[in-house]
Amino acid sequence: MAGDESRSLGGLLKDIAGNLQEIVRGEVRLARAEISEEFAKARRGLMLMLVGGILGLMAGIVLLFAFVYLLALVVPQWAAALIVAAVVALFAAVMVSAGAKHMRDVHVAPVKTSENIKETVQWVKTQTR
Repeated sequence: MAGDESRSLGGLLKDIAGNLQEIVRGEVRLARAEISEEFAKARRGLMLMLVGGILGLMAGIVLLFAFVYLLALVVPQWAAALIVAAVVALFAAVMVSAGAKHMRDVHVAPVKTSENIKETVQWVKTQTR
């Protein structure tokens, strides 16, 4: 009878180890899926911010040309350059704002995986009692 108990205990431990391996593999798959999803969200926000930054740089260049024309007191060409710079700066501000808003929805840590790991730890604790 003692041999049967140790055998069933050994089988039980083997089953628990096998189940734990499957759970860990599932958690890794879930973490990868969550991270991929969050990177996809971050990519769009970063692209919007990048476009906004480039437009802002272009606005700065045009604005510098406007100041050059202004200081040189050349005909009204500076006014045209200033208007162009203001429009580009407005577009840049809109793009950076949209990118920042999009980035607020990005979660770096895989939330679902963290919750599942906590549940798994609790399950293992109850199984080993």
